[in-house]
Amino acid sequence: MTAPDSVSDHNPLLLFERHRPRLYAIAYRMLGAVAEAEDVVQEAWLRWNAAERESIETPEAWLVTITTRLSIDRLRAAKAEREHYTGVWLPEPMLMAAPATPEQAHELADDVSVAFLYMLERLSPDARAAFLMRDVFDADYDDIAQTLGKTPAAVRQLVRRARQQLRDGTPRDAVPRATLHRLLLAFSDAMQRSDFHGLHALLSDDAELVGDGGGKVNAFGSLVGGKRLAQLFYAGTLRFRDAMRTEVVQINGQWALLRFIDGELESAQSYETDGERLTRILVQRNPDKLERIAAAIVNR
Repeated sequence: MTAPDSVSDHNPLLLFERHRPRLYAIAYRMLGAVAEAEDVVQEAWLRWNAAERESIETPEAWLVTITTRLSIDRLRAAKAEREHYTGVWLPEPMLMAAPATPEQAHELADDVSVAFLYMLERLSPDARAAFLMRDVFDADYDDIAQTLGKTPAAVRQLVRRARQQLRDGTPRDAVPRATLHRLLLAFSDAMQRSDFHGLHALLSDDAELVGDGGGKVNAFGSLVGGKRLAQLFYAGTLRFRDAMRTEVVQINGQWALLRFIDGELESAQSYETDGERLTRILVQRNPDKLERIAAAIVNR
């Protein structure tokens, strides 16, 4: 945490804005939904504006604590709602500019990718918060314990179990971003050319597709098998032909693929790879979760 800042005595909005990116980063990673993260940050601002700031020794620590607690409460409510969600719930993706440095690229790809947020869904709200604060935001166990209202020993146990759950879910080695970029360019090209064999060759035999339509559009909840997935994508190219266009972009700090039909964004597809072939595809088709990306594309 940073040292106390006298700016809070004179301009509480300026200090809050200084920490807003960190607060939003916490809320989005906790919730996997842009609007909900924005609501949490706005509520944190309201509480900060109404607080007796003279008694707050370290504003950043106070803001992080409030934002984390608000995110936990919001996630508990969201989990109850997501139990009644139609189909598979996938995180809301964000279109991003290419990171300025390799270090930024690595950091984003590690902790904000759609695949990472999807894995976090298996954790309880408290475990998710403890894991993120420790392994992503590098907070001390004592600080996490104070934020969560638990003992440091309990927090260590939460983090350890969370790491194990996530490790069990994704037993893979890190793959260079350039490798995924190359594979996606090839996959996109095979789609555009209606090349079934090209699509099939780029998918692992046990490749999995997970889709989110939110009950508003059709989407496969889960489909497994490289040949079956290749047939699915190939059928799409035959159905839409020249009306279909694909584009490889940065989504959540990782290379991904956008598919357009008649100029309209139809899906945002996040991919994972073993370094040789594509192993999992997370397809976001829910129009509500594509709305921000579609608007950003129009305005770029």
